[in-house]
Amino acid sequence: MKHSFDDYLNIYAKLVIHTGLKVKKDDTVQILGQVDQAPLIRLLSEYAYQAGAKKVFIQWRDDQSNRLDQTYQSIESLTEIPRYQIDEAETLLEQRTKRLAIISSDPNHLQGLDPAKISAAQNALATALDKVRTAQQANAISWTVIAAASPKWAATVFPDLDTPQAQTDALWQEIFKATRVCEENPEQAWEKHEATLNEKANYLNHQQFDALHYSAPGTDLTVGLPKNHIWESAGSLNQAGEHFVANMPTEEVFTAPDYHRAEGVVTATKPLSYGGIIIDGMTFTFKEGAVTQVTAAKGEETLKRLVENHQGGKFLGEVAFVPHSSPISASGLIFNETLFDENASNHLALGQAYASSIQGGTDMSQEELDAAGLNRSTVHVDFMIGSQDMDVDGITKDGQRIPIFRQGEWAF
Repeated sequence: MKHSFDDYLNIYAKLVIHTGLKVKKDDTVQILGQVDQAPLIRLLSEYAYQAGAKKVFIQWRDDQSNRLDQTYQSIESLTEIPRYQIDEAETLLEQRTKRLAIISSDPNHLQGLDPAKISAAQNALATALDKVRTAQQANAISWTVIAAASPKWAATVFPDLDTPQAQTDALWQEIFKATRVCEENPEQAWEKHEATLNEKANYLNHQQFDALHYSAPGTDLTVGLPKNHIWESAGSLNQAGEHFVANMPTEEVFTAPDYHRAEGVVTATKPLSYGGIIIDGMTFTFKEGAVTQVTAAKGEETLKRLVENHQGGKFLGEVAFVPHSSPISASGLIFNETLFDENASNHLALGQAYASSIQGGTDMSQEELDAAGLNRSTVHVDFMIGSQDMDVDGITKDGQRIPIFRQGEWAF
């Protein structure tokens, strides 16, 4: 039986609360989303309360207001983060509030504005909220990122459709498909999906490769891996031992690299939306772990500021595998949104590594994580490098090469 849009939206909201965040009795929940997603946010809030949440905090966002701020405020004003904003975030962290972020922004909503102001504002906010961001990336709390269709985002994905409504409807359909909402039993479909990804992660954890070598047109890159690294997949555990799914959708198996060890050149295969700007045609050159040269056909200044102006921005914090045949890749669409595009392609991330990507990492100090080879940074920005032409080898301590990917697909 075919469901109506409202039916699917209800299924989606319920799936996010029960499978993504796994809200239970007496939890507190924070929902962050754009004002035009109010109907979905209200649904999510209601399902969270029905699951037993004692309080739901909603933080509204608005692209147009953000653009006005970036246009008219000085750098000094943009970088003054109010103390109340920091106190609120840290109080919610202390309460172990489960955090849900909804992605729906226009990927290009800050196009044409001063990249220096955008970079400064993002850096200031990331620095001010470093305690919260670091705790979330160490899985101190449960957190989930999802998507919602908006007309301006949909227009970048489906420019050939005739009307904004048709574009938005098409994007919603892709979101529902990618999150398994259209399956007969979505929660069981997610359990099966997690099990499949866990098989790949378990194999890689058993191998404990010393390094990875990526080969593709425009790419010849070797990335070292730290001792006792952990490959993770869809599911995670917070500090209380509660299961959650950080990204919906997700098709990846990932870990942290040794940020001191990256050598060679890598070419991106998909555009990146970062800071309200679309960046495309990227190439990175690495030496002794650091980016020594970066170019882009579009958005190069913004990309250079990301690399140069953020602590740890020159080094890698994540390596992730996604087969070229993943459902999101098979759609043939460019979503101009990392949550989707990273799940269509092998990818790397500049910036902060997840503490959970190494044995005992969530109990380590920032200094201990750094000493273990995990990058510490104020940013975490994924960029896509995979294609049907990519081969990846795992390199053992004694120099053996074992195929991981061939022609963009798992080799085991």
